[in-house]
Amino acid sequence: MQKSIKKTNTRERRRKRIRAKISGTKECPRLAVFRSNRFFYAQVIDDEKGLTIAAASDMGRKEKTKTLRAKEAGKLLAKSALSKKVKRVVFDRGGFAYTGRVKAFTDGAREGGLEF
Repeated sequence: MQKSIKKTNTRERRRKRIRAKISGTKECPRLAVFRSNRFFYAQVIDDEKGLTIAAASDMGRKEKTKTLRAKEAGKLLAKSALSKKVKRVVFDRGGFAYTGRVKAFTDGAREGGLEF
């Protein structure tokens, strides 16, 4: 088995374990993140209705590093979520390790005013 396929399968298994334990409600929606090699995406989701409340990515950002772009995306998502009266969320790291860009994104979201 190729190394990249094995890594993807391992992350998917971790993601399923995490999703079995958490879910978003109207009062406390789920903040889901996805990290590709180039970009970082996140969305605030109400799982009861299956709706995306707010979304952000670091595409088109001008910061020098991916980590700084992810932090700015976190601030942008927090601003968007707060404008829709969402202050508290439950964090879904999507099977990714809580380091690097994932941690920078959450720091930015917390600075922007989200609670989790």
